[in-house]
Amino acid sequence: MFHRTARVTEHVQLAERTFRVRFECPELAAVIRPGQFVMLRLPNTTDPLLGRPFALYDTVLDGSGKPLAIDVVYLVVGKMTGRLAEVRAGESLEVWGLLGKSFLDVGYPERVTFVAGGIGQTPFLAYARELLGTRGFGGDPPRVRTKKVVLYYGVRTASLAAGVEDFRAAGVEVHLASDDGSLGTKGFVTQLLESHGPTGPLVGCGPEPMLHALAKLAAKWKVPCQVSLETPMACGVGICFSCVTKVQTPDGWDYKRVCIDGPVFDAAQLVWDHKT
Repeated sequence: MFHRTARVTEHVQLAERTFRVRFECPELAAVIRPGQFVMLRLPNTTDPLLGRPFALYDTVLDGSGKPLAIDVVYLVVGKMTGRLAEVRAGESLEVWGLLGKSFLDVGYPERVTFVAGGIGQTPFLAYARELLGTRGFGGDPPRVRTKKVVLYYGVRTASLAAGVEDFRAAGVEVHLASDDGSLGTKGFVTQLLESHGPTGPLVGCGPEPMLHALAKLAAKWKVPCQVSLETPMACGVGICFSCVTKVQTPDGWDYKRVCIDGPVFDAAQLVWDHKT
């Protein structure tokens, strides 16, 4: 666990109310893996008091190829993210991590399919690089784990689509959907995925109704599906129990803390009846 003040080196807008912030933190950049997250907090203030969780978007390498910095992408939705958007390059953030568990091992399939809704694309860029073998994470060297990565990405409207060109530049095939038809196919992203037919392993992140629909589709197609939950968190380290989710057990169900038992779960192990 690292807790330090990190210097912001870049902060750019990617889409409407959506930003990418880059901060130097070599210790974390060297060990973090796709699917894990960090907590960020504004320094020298108690308003807001608590930090917020942000998924790894990508790591940044220095001139010698060593991990130097971390990128996260976020949507402005409240006080913390609103104030975060005002931070400029050269200023600092409090960061602690690494937190959570990385994506589950998918083996070596021909194809892996990501399904993202809203701001749910953010954990997938690093994971795509890892699967395609163009970047190693957590100290591991790069190795090819799949031949093809496909992203199905849905947003409410075109102005909210963020990072699409980053995925294409990483070698990901991208399919887009929007609620209002202003980008890609009109309708839900899970409907677009279903229209294209069965696929290999599925990996989802986004609103819970979307994840529930994805889990149903995976069960119908009999393919593995893992999901990264966007559950709000207070501490990020398992102390406060504010981020629990229901999982199936041999005796029925139990609560698991998303921050330390997740945020990535096997979709088939989640209890979805309270998330419809």
